[in-house]
Amino acid sequence: MNSHPRRDERGEAAIEIALLAPLLGALVLLVIFGGRVALARQTVQAAAADAARAASIARDAQDAKHSAGRLAEATLDAQGITCASSAVEVDTRGFAEPVGTPATTTVTVSCDVLTADLIGLPGVPGSVHVEHAMTSPLDRYRERR
Repeated sequence: MNSHPRRDERGEAAIEIALLAPLLGALVLLVIFGGRVALARQTVQAAAADAARAASIARDAQDAKHSAGRLAEATLDAQGITCASSAVEVDTRGFAEPVGTPATTTVTVSCDVLTADLIGLPGVPGSVHVEHAMTSPLDRYRERR
């Protein structure tokens, strides 16, 4: 015989779910936020690599800046990354080096990735700054202007 009265457990599952639902929702938003930032970092890195390569095969510094900027923006657009603001900086000092000497060009791509739509997660900023720089060598024996 059991001398303890039986406890009524009806409704406990609903209470547990009501308590856990906000935590699970926050976890999902955190995973989405982390994925969005990771994808943005990879895309900015790829954009910087593409732009550095385009700048290194240009004939002169002005063409290098134009080609790098155009290709970096195209890479960001192709991957669907929306930036609140973006910038492409091209270091073309290597074009001033005489032919026959090693030289490089460096491209830095920065993007403020929008995260404002994840407003339900406390502490998530409206945007996250992502920046990456890549360097590409200039052809040692090609004319530079």
